[in-house]
Amino acid sequence: MDFDFDWVDAFTDQVFGGNGCAVVHGGAGLPDELCMAYVRETSLVECTFTGPSEVADFRVKYYLASREIPFAGHPTIATVAALRHRGLIGEGPLRLETGAGIVEVEVRGSQIAMTQIAPVFGEEVPADLVAKVGGVAPGDIIAPPQVVSTGLPFCITVLRSRAALEGLKLNPKALGAYNAHLGQGSDMMEPFWVTLEGATAAGNTYARLLLAPPSPAEDPFTGSATGAMAAYLWARGLIESPNFVAEQGHLMGRPGRAEVEVLGRRDAITGVRVAGQGRVVMSGQVFMPEVTWP
Repeated sequence: MDFDFDWVDAFTDQVFGGNGCAVVHGGAGLPDELCMAYVRETSLVECTFTGPSEVADFRVKYYLASREIPFAGHPTIATVAALRHRGLIGEGPLRLETGAGIVEVEVRGSQIAMTQIAPVFGEEVPADLVAKVGGVAPGDIIAPPQVVSTGLPFCITVLRSRAALEGLKLNPKALGAYNAHLGQGSDMMEPFWVTLEGATAAGNTYARLLLAPPSPAEDPFTGSATGAMAAYLWARGLIESPNFVAEQGHLMGRPGRAEVEVLGRRDAITGVRVAGQGRVVMSGQVFMPEVTWP
């Protein structure tokens, strides 16, 4: 089975920056195991598989190397950039059917803006438990870590300084304890670490996401977590404006940037708009092995 694909760097205006994602056009009907095997083959964090939808313009399925997830941010930007690259869409509004519901997208020039759903604020996680996951002191965490989801749940953890952020090191044993505390069988991701200073003078926040195998060790830019983080910071009064610039990936040599807008009052957030650019790096065909269809 042959499928067209585009490899896109998202949340960057240049190739080899931001976060890469391979978009397999027409592959939404492929079996889970085959999609996960494809992600592992690319060594990317996530890949998407598109298809027709009865309720939106396109259906998008998102995969890590280990499982399907309902939604992801940088693959959404990458998918829309790939659809436009192939002439399947133009400028204007676009609706994507995802596992987290309908995601509204707006394409204007080179900018792709997705509106993530209203945040769901979950439990607060003990700071000492989260600190051990990243190998930092509990005192380096300046606000209660909390699970927040705008389509995919992350434990948003605000660190005192850029030095603390850049000194993070994933502790697999502590991650196991963290996962056990939050419970199994969920879509919970690793903690999302952020500091209230940019990686550059243009940024307002700087973040990292350390990942466990079989994923790569770190995610260059995490759009879904950026939306959850923005909702958390706005709701808790940790940022003065609902509009800001989020940065990630600079320590990896893959700088990424998003324009973020939290929609609604601090106590009544209705969604989060996360915008960025995408650059197609390569295109071609995927030669999938034959499978037995249900």
